[in-house]
Amino acid sequence: MKITAPELNRSTLARQLLLRREPLGVADAVRRVVALQAQQAASPYLALWNRTADFDPAALDAAFSGYEVVKATLMRITLHAVHADDHRTFREAVEPTLRGGRLDSRFAASGLTLADADVLVPALLAHADRPRTAAELEAWLGERLGAPPGPGAWRGLRGYAPLLHAPTGTPWSFGSRPSYVAAGPWTGLRDTEASAVALAQLISRYLEGFGPASVADVAQFALVRRGHVREALKALSGALDRLTGPDGVELYDVPGAPRPAADTPAPPRLMAMWDSTLLAYSDRSRIVPPQYRRLVIQINGDVLPTLLVDGYVAGVWRPVAEGIEARAFHRLPAAAWAGLAEEARSLTAFLADREPGVYGRYGHWWDKLPPGVEVRVLPGK
Repeated sequence: MKITAPELNRSTLARQLLLRREPLGVADAVRRVVALQAQQAASPYLALWNRTADFDPAALDAAFSGYEVVKATLMRITLHAVHADDHRTFREAVEPTLRGGRLDSRFAASGLTLADADVLVPALLAHADRPRTAAELEAWLGERLGAPPGPGAWRGLRGYAPLLHAPTGTPWSFGSRPSYVAAGPWTGLRDTEASAVALAQLISRYLEGFGPASVADVAQFALVRRGHVREALKALSGALDRLTGPDGVELYDVPGAPRPAADTPAPPRLMAMWDSTLLAYSDRSRIVPPQYRRLVIQINGDVLPTLLVDGYVAGVWRPVAEGIEARAFHRLPAAAWAGLAEEARSLTAFLADREPGVYGRYGHWWDKLPPGVEVRVLPGK
């Protein structure tokens, strides 16, 4: 069975709840979309505002504080918000990546070895049986080592150990000074068999939220070797649909998942920074036109807040005193601007009680962008 590029776009939008706002609670919504990028504390909130009807940010506050939705270092060695029921599977699936990526040369430069890490991590988890600040955990590490740890030591351990970020307060549950708590008892470290089983489960979950997808797409999403992905797909043989993508590449999907028609209407959206849909694929043209990729994904990895028009990135946005400033990379029809204006009014009201100038620290990127074809300030009222 063949699937076209526009059909792939609509498949992603349907599974990511971007064809319509769905009447879901926050935990169910997070589970539906699999994982939300969470490097910036506001982004999971804006992601759910884009995806769910009548979204109440207090509900996500409660889900974080009750650890029903958890924030941790997972896929691509970056922070994600995931449903608590998915956390262990996802963490075990990316265990080899985290071990190699965080217990690296900088960790070794601090004078520690992998054997040291294997002794320190269980003790660290035992000490983090309640929320501890980064300063407290660094001090604990210094006491264990008998000297202040080098910068690579704490960086490596906090990225590798199965730690959850503990909520620290307003406006978005997590502040600039993180606290950590152990993700419960943990026995899956260095267990290659458990990791292989978990990777197959992660792939199934990924396809539910982002499929159809190729081997390269899965490897990009999870940051695992393509060979490991192929082995996991063999374990799933017979349980997945196989399709041919627009470029002839083989794609995999879970049976019965939505694959809407290419002409299914897609409403405009003001997407959060680092929205998962922009980063979940090797071939990002599914959402990001290739000519715009370097405009929205900066050289250091920052992914700007984007305008989504007819299902594709069409520009960027930022809050200003009067509302939302939108910079379009190509001319947009009047209906698209009307839809974006409606979204801007809703977003401005949403941000008012939390952080009206959200993402303000990233404003320097705007000075480096080309002027754009159209720039409009969409009033907040």
